[in-house]
Amino acid sequence: MNNPELLGQYMIDAGNEFGPGTAYGNALIKCGETQKRIGTADRELIQTSAINFLTPLRNFTDGDYKTIAKERKLLQNKRLDLDAAKTRLKKAKVAEARAVSEQEVRITQSEFDRQAEITRLLLEGISSTHAHHLRCLNDFVEAQMTYYAQCYQYMLDLQKQLGSFPSTFLSNNNQSSSTPVPSVSAPSVLASASASLPSVSNSVVTSGFSELKSSSGNRKARVLYDYDAANSSELSLLADEVITVYSIPGMDSDWLMGERGNQKGKVPITYLELLN
Repeated sequence: MNNPELLGQYMIDAGNEFGPGTAYGNALIKCGETQKRIGTADRELIQTSAINFLTPLRNFTDGDYKTIAKERKLLQNKRLDLDAAKTRLKKAKVAEARAVSEQEVRITQSEFDRQAEITRLLLEGISSTHAHHLRCLNDFVEAQMTYYAQCYQYMLDLQKQLGSFPSTFLSNNNQSSSTPVPSVSAPSVLASASASLPSVSNSVVTSGFSELKSSSGNRKARVLYDYDAANSSELSLLADEVITVYSIPGMDSDWLMGERGNQKGKVPITYLELLN
């Protein structure tokens, strides 16, 4: 069993222990069944990928590639033999020795040419091999698309099943019992996440920030929210910490320079509250 299947089995076992007649037990069983379906899809993805992508690639690396590497190495050895024969021919002084060297050069040249042709033919076959592996890669991508589409559909079905439960069982400490279960989608999650971030605009620049920007002094400021620096010119912030801020000429109106010990960098003013 793979990990999703194991998780699903544990959920089903726990749901049966709590009781299929209870809301929580029933929900655990439904979640467990979905996890096992995802595990089955995961197994099918691995099998399809192995047959359509990994096996052809392994066959090439263990077969044709080793043959090509072997022939290329043999070609290199033939070239070294030819170079050595040519060197001996240049050094030959006696007519008899020169005749022997010329014969050796002709033989090594012939062997080199034959090996070069063999290697060339093998390397020309690489283009067709690339085309074959490209088709295999497309099959792998399609298998992944199928897998993720199946998982997405399984989770949608599960969400609908859980949404049919009484709202009292679905509410948490921060929700009333009448709060409906929202339908979760990627765009809505991203939109809500973006909406929850503090917006940066000139309208939020208070008079205190304006005075600080027009002066050459510095002030203490409390950090309102955590902030992760986007690059090396910015300073990461932790909520509720106190830092020193000041302005420098030419800086954007929505930013200040912040210092914490020996660290400094740009910080957004909407994350700050100036202290007296």
